[in-house]
Amino acid sequence: MITIDHLGIAVKSLAAAKSIYEKLGLTVSPEETVEQEKVRVVMVLAGESRLELLEATSDDSTLAKFIAKRGEGLHHVCLRVPDLAAAVTKLKADGVRLVSEQIKTGAGGHRYAFVHPQSTSGVLLELVESGH
Repeated sequence: MITIDHLGIAVKSLAAAKSIYEKLGLTVSPEETVEQEKVRVVMVLAGESRLELLEATSDDSTLAKFIAKRGEGLHHVCLRVPDLAAAVTKLKADGVRLVSEQIKTGAGGHRYAFVHPQSTSGVLLELVESGH
């Protein structure tokens, strides 16, 4: 079954952004850095799903460029799929544009791939594998 894993939110400051969720009584994970994406992240537990707050660690990161162009806010939607490799293979075979052809490993050891917004009506779509 495919479900929403998390919503990614681009922020200028994790410390400032996570405080509202803490005030609401939600659990916020410790900060983690994803070097290849040049971001620091925390996960906010929200029922069956999560919110991922992302802060750029470098001015030349994709996230920093996103914030400079669009400001803080919703960055991506992440879906949990049963078999990430099979999903990526099928999308490629169907001509869907991916941000990268390679499956990567990110925060918490999650394997992920991004589908380009040109293939999803303007929404950056992240796919992660169930059970990770």
